[in-house]
Amino acid sequence: MKMVAAVIKPFKLDDVREALSEIGVQGITVTEVKGFGRQKGHTELYRGAEYVVDFLPKIKVEAAVSEDILDQVIEAISKAANTGKIGDGKIFVYGLEQVMRIRTGEIGKDAL
Repeated sequence: MKMVAAVIKPFKLDDVREALSEIGVQGITVTEVKGFGRQKGHTELYRGAEYVVDFLPKIKVEAAVSEDILDQVIEAISKAANTGKIGDGKIFVYGLEQVMRIRTGEIGKDAL
């Protein structure tokens, strides 16, 4: 089992959610986050004053998946989140030792 975490642009969330549901991902967790990568923020004008926005708003999408659909999940996220511009985000894959569904007590793949 793997935990896939993708940091994407906020307006791409619906596209990513639809792409994941099409390949059978049961559930996702979405968190509003802020950060920057290579783009290092940008400058904006507000009431005539220029200021630097260091941390840009992003969305973190997490999904616990079985290893047999891992490649499909990564491909679906990368296609759905891609705009071709800087700041599209990143996908991280972590090993997941154990999963337990609290309500039923199911463990492992059955809990996903």
